[in-house]
Amino acid sequence: MKSVLLIGLGRFGRQMAEKLRELRHQILAVDRDEGRVNDILPLVTNAQIGDGTNEAFIASLGVRNFDLCVVAIGDNFQSSLETTALLKEYGAPFVLSRASSEVHAKFLRRNGADDVVYPEKQMAQWAAVRYSADHVFDDVEMTRDHSIFETQVPAAWIGKTIVELAVRQKYRINVLATRTGDQLEFLPGPMHRFRREETMFILGANRDVQKFLNL
Repeated sequence: MKSVLLIGLGRFGRQMAEKLRELRHQILAVDRDEGRVNDILPLVTNAQIGDGTNEAFIASLGVRNFDLCVVAIGDNFQSSLETTALLKEYGAPFVLSRASSEVHAKFLRRNGADDVVYPEKQMAQWAAVRYSADHVFDDVEMTRDHSIFETQVPAAWIGKTIVELAVRQKYRINVLATRTGDQLEFLPGPMHRFRREETMFILGANRDVQKFLNL
């Protein structure tokens, strides 16, 4: 269980609160809007009406005692920058800030954000891959340069094993799991023989995976 300070209770902030609650973390939620604060109360440990750009208010929160501080303000460029900077100034150990554009993300990092999420961009990239490639069912960005993709097993692989195909040596990818219906087989061994009804989860550098998938 971690203690989380969540500032900004719009759609993104509320969804964060819902997931954090599901994960059983302690949450202090903050927003300037009294209605949003009242609405979030059933989902969080505590909630306060407050302005993240107010230095005295941030100082009163004891931000150095939170494991994670989330700045979920996406619609006010200046407020998110000021809130991020104040949290770091008052000793927040880790600040995750939401960006609404590439420029916004750059300024957030310069103002002290330890990490930045850009939901619109990440969702757009996921949707572009998912719905433009019939053989790709999902993808998860692990780092800026590496991702996991769920994809169909290539027709030429059916009936062959991982070692026969020399998957890592030839394609520079790793097969993390295979799925048949609702059944997952994690880390299939070198003698795993691919079947037509399977999908597989592969991990690798984006350039190698995209080359393999012909994206």
